[in-house]
Amino acid sequence: MKKEVVTRAKKIKRKKKIVRILKIILLILLLLLLMLYIVFSLIYNNGSFSVTLERNLYVKNGIIIYDDPDYKVFRTELQAETMQFIDNIKYTWLPDNLHGRSNGSHNGENYVAYTFYIENLGNEIADYWSEIVIDDVIMNVDEAIRIRVYKDSEEITYAKISSNGNPEPGTTAFTSDVLVARDHVQNFSPGDSSKYTIVLWLEGSDPECTDNILGGEFKVHMDFKSEIIK
Repeated sequence: MKKEVVTRAKKIKRKKKIVRILKIILLILLLLLLMLYIVFSLIYNNGSFSVTLERNLYVKNGIIIYDDPDYKVFRTELQAETMQFIDNIKYTWLPDNLHGRSNGSHNGENYVAYTFYIENLGNEIADYWSEIVIDDVIMNVDEAIRIRVYKDSEEITYAKISSNGNPEPGTTAFTSDVLVARDHVQNFSPGDSSKYTIVLWLEGSDPECTDNILGGEFKVHMDFKSEIIK
């Protein structure tokens, strides 16, 4: 009888231990899910396009970014307004003079448009690098995305290289799957400024613009850095 009691007691103890371990595992899984939720919320609630400035460019060279010429203060990041949904359009449907239309976000029907400035408020000539970096792609929507960059009087439209290995018509191919473009600006003198307008849309004439990318998402940002580590 005593042996039976001891055996039952051990079984109860083992059962409690298993339950305790399962509770700990469940708690860890819940914490991991919460962390993933926070991470994805930060990614997708920050809009489809943002601009970041390396702090050293301001501290050492007095370079700033801004989207309001009447409010020139140091910020490490600018955010374009989010669009929850865009349908495909043809580039010919884009309005004229998007580069001179407005400052900050001026999205239109089925396209994202954002205008901002970079300026040297320091006392010395400086160099900087700019990069347009792809943060995330869902459902291969990058196959049909277009990114047009206006810089002062220049204009370039970027697209992922086509399935036949050639650039899409009228575009410059992405540098890689994660890097759209890179630019090195030299001799950026005190008082110099450049105006950028970034336009994103889904190109309806692209052969890869099919129902397969429905529900896709695309997030990209533009970095301004003092140097590039290759």
